[in-house]
Amino acid sequence: MDLSTRYLGFDLPHPLMPGASPLVDDLDMVRRLEDAGASAIVLHSLFEEQIESEEHAWQSAIEGPADTFAEATSYFPRSEEYQLGPDKYLEQVRRIREAVSVPVIASLNGTTAAGWLRYAHLLVAAGAQALELNVYYVATDPAETSDAVEQRVVDVLTTVKQAVQVPVAVKLSPFYSSLARLAHRLDAAGADGLVVFNRFYQPDIDVEQLEVVPKLALSSPHELLPRLRWLAILSGRVRASLAVTGGVHDAQGALKAVMAGAHAVQMVSALLREGPEVLQRAREELRQWLVEHEYESLRQAQGSMSLERCPDPSAFERGNYMRVLQSWRP
Repeated sequence: MDLSTRYLGFDLPHPLMPGASPLVDDLDMVRRLEDAGASAIVLHSLFEEQIESEEHAWQSAIEGPADTFAEATSYFPRSEEYQLGPDKYLEQVRRIREAVSVPVIASLNGTTAAGWLRYAHLLVAAGAQALELNVYYVATDPAETSDAVEQRVVDVLTTVKQAVQVPVAVKLSPFYSSLARLAHRLDAAGADGLVVFNRFYQPDIDVEQLEVVPKLALSSPHELLPRLRWLAILSGRVRASLAVTGGVHDAQGALKAVMAGAHAVQMVSALLREGPEVLQRAREELRQWLVEHEYESLRQAQGSMSLERCPDPSAFERGNYMRVLQSWRP
């Protein structure tokens, strides 16, 4: 069974790969991921705040303390709390590139175009064969328009694309006012891939200590549903290749994503819970399902349930909302 796919210009033997996670901080684990059949290695993000923090710390050591900066960044992790600082991150990219034969995709997470430009160059120089731009941004200013929020993402992509010669994917959230329009704008601006969706980790409140506290929860298969919907809407309508991340825990989830239009399937939570062997198991079960259902290749299934090819396209639009509401029986 031919499970091959094409993502970000890479011809891959299958679509399954680890998504951004702490697993890549351990080189032995990276080798285990490749041994388990990972079609590519996606690194977790290097944050713009990490870069700024180190630069300010270096400047403060020369010029003296800067209280305003310390106060402004008090809610961010301290430098020592990051698993990999900027220099160590670049070194890890080099080590991973030397250790594996599959494509290595590095990730940048920030809010400004200029903030990413320098490290985009350095990541490529370190050996990254593609970049994933993680545009985690919460628009809290009521004066900032939705157009301005979208333009920020397009500007980041345009700046990075002009600076590097490797493929660039944009990792999106589902919370834009017109996601389809933004996807088309990014496609026109040269995005090589779109990743749906970034997981927003919501803060909790400690009512006793009166503090806002960070809270991390691994994904569940239920989170795949909005991703399937938007993969199906975008499939065939953008030139960029599509990847899914969040909610894929097994072969069935991967198959659904592929049928909706995904060219690559990133798995994280299942790998953190059960180890790299999940990739191998999912690949074999995916192959078995396709054989049993008489498919000739994975590409035959790819996009078969997209908005353009689904027997009932209204299920992805308003009709689905109405039918679900009517389906409840006491």
